[in-house]
Amino acid sequence: MVIRSALRTVALTTTGLLALAGAAACGNDGSGADPDRVDVVAAFYPLQFVTERVGGDAVRVTNLAKPGAEPHDLELNPGQVGQVSDAELVVYLAGFQPNVDEAVQQQAEDRAFDVATVQPLLAATAGGHEHEGEDGHEGQGAEQAEGAAGKDPHVWLDPTRLAGIADKLAERLGTVDPDRAADYTARAKALRTELETLDSEYAKGLANCQRRELVTSHTAFGYLAERYRLEQIGISGLTPEDEPAPQRLAEVAAEAREHHTSTIFFETLVSPKVAETIAREVGAKTAVLDPIEGLQPGSTGDYLSVMRSNLAALRTGLGCS
Repeated sequence: MVIRSALRTVALTTTGLLALAGAAACGNDGSGADPDRVDVVAAFYPLQFVTERVGGDAVRVTNLAKPGAEPHDLELNPGQVGQVSDAELVVYLAGFQPNVDEAVQQQAEDRAFDVATVQPLLAATAGGHEHEGEDGHEGQGAEQAEGAAGKDPHVWLDPTRLAGIADKLAERLGTVDPDRAADYTARAKALRTELETLDSEYAKGLANCQRRELVTSHTAFGYLAERYRLEQIGISGLTPEDEPAPQRLAEVAAEAREHHTSTIFFETLVSPKVAETIAREVGAKTAVLDPIEGLQPGSTGDYLSVMRSNLAALRTGLGCS
C-alpha cells in the first residue's frame, strides 16, 4: 500500500507538471477562463450542484467527475490537474477522492474550499443498526477505504447540512469576488429555502412507516438515516467496490428476515448483484436508492429531483403511509 501510494503521488506530480507546462504552452490560444466569471472546479456532482446554484451566472463550474463515473477512485488526467491548478476556487471534500486531495495539496491549497470543514463529519457507522455481539460491521473496510479516520463523506444526503455548506460557500465566493458577495449570499439563502422544503417533505414522508430499517448495498446513507430516524443496514462499506464477506451477507440476510424487509436498495453507479443476491435469499425485491455521487449520462434531473425520487423509493420500500 505504501509503495502504491508513493507511485500514485509521483504520477500525480508528473501529470501536474505536464499539465502546467501544457497550459503555459497554449495559454495564449484564446480559450482561457472567462474574465467576467469566477472559474471554479468542483470535485464531484453534489458540489457542482451547490456551486452552480450559489454562484449563478457569476461562476463557471467544471466538474472533475464525469456523468456515469464512480467518483471515489477518480484518476485525474493532465488536463484535469491543469484545471485544478488554474481554478480561482476548488470545491472538494477531503478524504473522499485521494487523487483530488493530492492535486489540491500540490496545486491549489490556497484556493481550495473543503466542505468537510463546514460541519463535523459523522463516523462511518452512524445511522447503523447493531445487535448485541455485532461490532459496527456496516462500515467494514470504510476506514481503510476513505482515509479520513473512518468518517462518512456523504454529507450532502442531509439537505440541512448541504444548506450549511451553501452558506459557507457563498462566504468563500464573496472573498474571491467581493463585488458580487451580496448576490452569492442571496442565492445561498434561496437555495436554503428549497433545501428546507425538501427536508420537510422527508420528515413528513418518513414519519409513519412499517419499518425503519434501511438495507442498502452501499453504506452511504448515514446522514439521511440519522436525520430521519432510520437505521441503516449496509451490505458493503463506504466504498461501493468493497466486496462483502460471506459472513456479512449471511448477517444482513438474517437481519432482513428479522425485520420483514421487503426491499433491498442498491445504487445507480455500481452493480446490483450483491443486493439481488440478498433479495432472492429473503424473498424481497430490489429498488434504486441513489447516493447522488454523480448523475447518469444524459440525465435531466438534479440533486433536488433525485432526492425526491429517493423519498418515493423509501416510502414504498419501508411501507410508509
